[in-house]
Amino acid sequence: MIQHFYRVIFSSLLSSGSTFVLPFQHASASNGFSIEETFKTHCIECHGAKDKVKGDVDLTSFSEGADIKEDPELLQMVLEVIDFGEMPPEENDPIPPNDQKVIVTELKKMLKEAVSSNEEVIKAPIRRMTRFQYANAVKDLLGLKVEVFPLPEKMMRDRSGYFKPETRKMPDKMTVSSRPLGKSGLIEPRMDGVAPFPQDLRAEHGYDTQGDHLSLSPLLMEDFFRLSRSIVQSPSFNPKNVGTWKIYFEEPGNEINQEDEIGKRLRKLLTHAFRRPVDKKVVNKYAAYAKDGLAEGKSFREVMKEVLSAVLASPRFLYLYDGGDTEGKSQPMEDINLASRLSFFLWGSLPDEDLLNSAKDGTLSDEETLEKQVDRMLLNHKLKRFCDSFPTQWLQLDRIISAVPDEKKYNDFYYAAPLYRTTMDMMMEPLLLFETVLIEDRSVLELIDSNYTFRSPRLRKWYGEEPGGRLGGPVTIPFAKQPVADRRHGGVITNGAVMTMTSGPLETKPITRGAWIAGVIFNSPPPPPPAEVPPLPEDKAHDDSLTLRERFADHRERADCAGCHEKLDPLGFALENFDPVGRWREKYENGRDVDSYGTLFRTHKFSNVVEFKDAILKEKDRFVRALAGHLLAFGLGRELSPADSLALDEIVERVKAEDYSMKSMIHAVVASKPFRGPSRKLALHKTK
Repeated sequence: MIQHFYRVIFSSLLSSGSTFVLPFQHASASNGFSIEETFKTHCIECHGAKDKVKGDVDLTSFSEGADIKEDPELLQMVLEVIDFGEMPPEENDPIPPNDQKVIVTELKKMLKEAVSSNEEVIKAPIRRMTRFQYANAVKDLLGLKVEVFPLPEKMMRDRSGYFKPETRKMPDKMTVSSRPLGKSGLIEPRMDGVAPFPQDLRAEHGYDTQGDHLSLSPLLMEDFFRLSRSIVQSPSFNPKNVGTWKIYFEEPGNEINQEDEIGKRLRKLLTHAFRRPVDKKVVNKYAAYAKDGLAEGKSFREVMKEVLSAVLASPRFLYLYDGGDTEGKSQPMEDINLASRLSFFLWGSLPDEDLLNSAKDGTLSDEETLEKQVDRMLLNHKLKRFCDSFPTQWLQLDRIISAVPDEKKYNDFYYAAPLYRTTMDMMMEPLLLFETVLIEDRSVLELIDSNYTFRSPRLRKWYGEEPGGRLGGPVTIPFAKQPVADRRHGGVITNGAVMTMTSGPLETKPITRGAWIAGVIFNSPPPPPPAEVPPLPEDKAHDDSLTLRERFADHRERADCAGCHEKLDPLGFALENFDPVGRWREKYENGRDVDSYGTLFRTHKFSNVVEFKDAILKEKDRFVRALAGHLLAFGLGRELSPADSLALDEIVERVKAEDYSMKSMIHAVVASKPFRGPSRKLALHKTK
């Protein structure tokens, strides 16, 4: 998010030769605490006193500068580095805990004032649908009984029909599969002759829904046109597979005027496709195109298919945006726009008739109606699309595809031709946990520490348990719910998938693991390492008697590395007892004990991974705020900014008041000001 960008700038300035001045005015809390005095006491010694200016950061003149409230991004950055214990640096005396609490409180007040004084709401960007959303939207628009095209980004497939949110209960057993790592996706029913455009990639520290990644070039526009033509021309486009065939494509009776029928059907089609009431001129434009086809001797079915092809390639269909009238002026369409945003957030697709009708009659924005609609959507099978998209990206599970542990050292990791990987089973474990928390409305804190998990026979064997049946192959994988008595397991942090994808082929990567924790769990991703920093020596180039922590000592001593290592090392080394393929170990191969101790946020000491989980749970509101930020960024298609901070605080308070339930989290995100705020408008040419 943008505050992290400023944090990167700040961190780099500390170690570079740039001049930087914090523009604080004198500020005192009601209890007499002075921010100015705090900086004089704890910072000036290194940053201004006696011409000593570390990193050329001079804090002596902060009281003479502009009010920091005029720069919310900078204010947010200062607040976070102090709140997370990143400043002062580790070698300096820390700010006393009571003082730290007061200064953080005061900075939060200042940020609230800064944000509140600026009434402008950051608008969600105009963006086209992702490939995943496009396929869903076409399927829902037409009521297709087959998939439009294969979607490898769906990491886990339901092969036994276990996903039934309306029951509010996950079954104890299910069968799943993976297309990215297996082969089951090759046999799913889909439209013949329809090939997708390239997959939309997840943004760095973000999601594939991010607006600045979803442009529409002329070449891609042509791809969409060809795609739309291939859909309507597919042999699979027939009454058997198209659920709306009778509504849109079936020939009208002889007693019915075809031209009148075209206008009637098009109004319904366009309203659904464009997610809003359509102007009469827009309907007439498409109707004229269809009527010209009839005049040329084409059948009713043929012209309606051609119109559909044009609709599926129209910017009104492809783009997610706020609507207005044909003159480009804003209309009171808050409910219509909210319906579309809500539907793409939870269903990855168009609003259904119920949701759109609620929006058209102006009741969707009513608090009670909105809550009822969200509750209804959470019980709909389309919720699987949210589970297919958000948790895999939040947990960055796409990285597991490239995880290749050394074949010689971990030969049991691979099985069957052509060397299928155990990561196929590993990947399912955190995803099934997320689905359980969502469907059963459990506490989001179970994502950190749960007393249950889901395991396949192969995964049980991998973790050293009795498999209890056939291991299974790459086509379908049986999973079963089981209790977790050992708190080293449970939650999304310590599962084999995360441990494997954050390791190298031969050894763990504590910094990579720490960066994953920082970005995923606390929504505070670190900046990339300096380009000139040498990599850690490879396995055979180092002293075999050292632990991995000892080998990192040289990196920590570098001034340009120390800041990030102070933040990431405790997070990454807390997981060091898990080897490169996620199995527990007490010692390194050289016989040295694995050292997993550390301190979270310079406050919560821990000596093992269980205590590390306890430390995170002591900061549970940070995690809740981070998860809310992830959900907002996913739903809005943009990075968050300091202007969103008040909304995140309100979400945390609501979730906290409702026992941290996942349902309360979803409701709070949807009800937030950023989610219900405007997005940018799509400039469309007037229809003549």
